Amino acid sequence: MRKLHITSVKPGDVIAKSVFQENGNVLLGIGVQLTPRYIERLVQLGIDTLYIQDKHTEDIMPEDVIRDETRKEAVDAVYKTMTTLMDQPQIKRRTSVPDFGSSFQKVFREIFQDLSSRKDILVNLSSLHVLDGYLFHHAVNVAVLSGVVGMAKGYNQQQMMELGIGALLFDIGMTQVPKELWTMRTELSPEERQRVQYHTEEGFNILRNQHNISVVSAHCALQHHERYNGTGYPRQLCEKNIHEYARIVAIADVYDALVSPRPFRKSYSPSDATEYLFATGNTYFDLDLLKLFLQHVAIYPIASTVLLSTGHTGVVSKVNPLAVNRPTIRILTNEDGSEVATTYEIDLYDKEWMSVTIVKTL
Repeated sequence: MRKLHITSVKPGDVIAKSVFQENGNVLLGIGVQLTPRYIERLVQLGIDTLYIQDKHTEDIMPEDVIRDETRKEAVDAVYKTMTTLMDQPQIKRRTSVPDFGSSFQKVFREIFQDLSSRKDILVNLSSLHVLDGYLFHHAVNVAVLSGVVGMAKGYNQQQMMELGIGALLFDIGMTQVPKELWTMRTELSPEERQRVQYHTEEGFNILRNQHNISVVSAHCALQHHERYNGTGYPRQLCEKNIHEYARIVAIADVYDALVSPRPFRKSYSPSDATEYLFATGNTYFDLDLLKLFLQHVAIYPIASTVLLSTGHTGVVSKVNPLAVNRPTIRILTNEDGSEVATTYEIDLYDKEWMSVTIVKTL
């Protein structure tokens, strides 16, 4: 399969990887043939990329770091909890919601088991979802990304659980913000921005009152918008005054937000997102944690379509953990845009191809 921007797919193309609704259920499944109406509807729903079946890349299979079943259960748990809080905001004033903490312990335990079963973790976030599901799918992605960093740091099981639950629920305060504010396509007024920023404190207040959720997990909600140089909110904390869990979640939050389409902008490519993050090291984010994070993210994920400096285009078929910016590319078109007679692969890590670079992701 190959990943294409929605503007490059055409009627008759066949979906190779499911598109999900906000609650984690399938919207369009594998094998569905696209029609003009389907494509138009996907654009309306905020889907900007699709995985398409292709005879030249049928053996190329992007693999998520967690199982589809694990992801679906996690998204469903986040969706049910957050929508309940949206519909019944008075819940936040209760001492506890029954099984709130224990249910998310179970959810992250499954994520942790999936991550632990992998020998080499190189994150390729390949799940596609509608724009209205961003809040719920984003929470799961942030938990996965944070978990990868926690494992790289050698956290013990208790630390992993504290970090994981904090990451899954870091944005729970957004359930108390009017939806029209966090889906606006225009710039917020100072008053609106202040209202949105208050979600960090609301999230902390929700989590600290729950059974089986530690206060340090709740600090992921409170501090994920603090910045390393003290320019964040709500308390303008800096450097090590920000809890390490929150510093990790902050990086994962911004990365996944950048690579996701939003109402007010298109998604960044993983390479552009990682370049942005690296440029902010020890300004917005802890540089040591950032380096650890970037060691485990696929800058050019498998199945991505790329343009090379030679003018050829191709699809990423393999990623080298030792050099994530130098993957193996299956060449599909010549410099003039014509299809190659026979596809072939070049390993950009090989000395023979060291002069060839990836110009951009298509």
